[in-house]
Amino acid sequence: MIKKAAPTKTGKVRVTFELPAEAAENEVAVAGDFNAWEPAATPLSRLKKGTWKGTVTLDAGASYAFRYVADGSRWFNDEAADDYVPNMIDGDNGVVNL
Repeated sequence: MIKKAAPTKTGKVRVTFELPAEAAENEVAVAGDFNAWEPAATPLSRLKKGTWKGTVTLDAGASYAFRYVADGSRWFNDEAADDYVPNMIDGDNGVVNL
């Protein structure tokens, strides 16, 4: 699930990524255009109920390709992405449009 807050006066949008508990066993992160595709830059936190959640602040009016990486090696998309674009490795990347 992807939640987008209303843009701020400074043109920023808080985007929250949420995944069910079964998405990863030990860790999951979101990587994309907004963090140079570095999984360690944006880890999601495991909540008490077991789900995963993380928030990034991005520029309004832009689109960002992204994917999740679970347990350090399994890359996957979010079914709630706004769009998908081909990547050069193994299929598509999700896109979030702001």
